[in-house]
Amino acid sequence: MVLFLLVMAVTLISVTKDVTTAEQRKIQREKDIQELMATIRENSREFPEIKVDESTYRIDLGEKVRFDSNRSDISEVGSRFLRGYVPVLLRAQASELGQTWIRRIVVEGFTDQDGTYLLNLGLSLQRSRSVVCVLFSQPLSSETPLSDSEKRQIEDLFLVGGYSFNSMKASKEASRRVELKVDFWALDEEKEASPPIDNRAIGQC
Repeated sequence: MVLFLLVMAVTLISVTKDVTTAEQRKIQREKDIQELMATIRENSREFPEIKVDESTYRIDLGEKVRFDSNRSDISEVGSRFLRGYVPVLLRAQASELGQTWIRRIVVEGFTDQDGTYLLNLGLSLQRSRSVVCVLFSQPLSSETPLSDSEKRQIEDLFLVGGYSFNSMKASKEASRRVELKVDFWALDEEKEASPPIDNRAIGQC
């Protein structure tokens, strides 16, 4: 009987220790992610239009990346703004914590409620794609161009998505926008090695 109780006590201690360790790892992951989002928010301060939501991991690009009705092209001002801002996210991903936890950045396009569901779904995808196309387009002479390593990082990191009109803003103009969603690895999620992309042609939009 004493031996049985001793075995049960040791087992209980072992299980409790495992649970505690798992909880500690979960808490540490959340702390790391909050630190990453706080860093992104702080480094976004030089771009007053940017709104970083640290609780949902979303980044609203603001008024400079808005669209006319039924259009997906981005203005010259918006293009310059995107090429200037995106390196903030690339530096965050290249950091030690970013390499550990940032899985991808999803570009999400939105529309207003005008038009059909399928039309707006396609339009939201086109708007998301336009953001990525701008990053690979020829910059103006006054801009510092993105480096080849930054472009490879974008190719590996950015994913185009579409949200249609599922998240409306106060006005139609504000609804026709793009947001970036930072996606993080789960605990113990297997990180698959990306295929080599050095010789892959980027193509044209």
